[in-house]
Amino acid sequence: MSPKRKRAKSLASKPTKGVDSSPVESGDHRPHEHVASLDEFVQFRQRLNVEILNEGNLVINRFFALDTRTYEAGALDVRTKELLGLVASLVLRCDDCVTYHLTRCAEERVTRAEIFETLSVGLVVGGSIVIPHLRRAVDRWSELERLAK
Repeated sequence: MSPKRKRAKSLASKPTKGVDSSPVESGDHRPHEHVASLDEFVQFRQRLNVEILNEGNLVINRFFALDTRTYEAGALDVRTKELLGLVASLVLRCDDCVTYHLTRCAEERVTRAEIFETLSVGLVVGGSIVIPHLRRAVDRWSELERLAK
């Protein structure tokens, strides 16, 4: 096994505590986990997107481009599309995606009331299994509000 693989395996198998898989020691987390700061999440996402896209894989690059184009203004404005992305991400229980769409919603000047209405749609569609992700979404939105001040 290569040193990189050994390191990845050891990181993936680190013991955790609590329902939300919070790290055992403070600061001991991977940037894509919710416990990461928003800045760590953004840096991790940007760094890995560059690495992935630089591989030159046609399918991956085209999918990323399609994803980008999907959220451009068309018959629906960008703001509406980001709210739709937030609902889908909540229902699919993807915390990284929820964080991304919440960040975009903040950039699009979505209000707290609009976020909660959107989250309520995701909760109704996804059911009670969405509740832990709803909690993390509200925590992340509160972080975005604090940063905006």
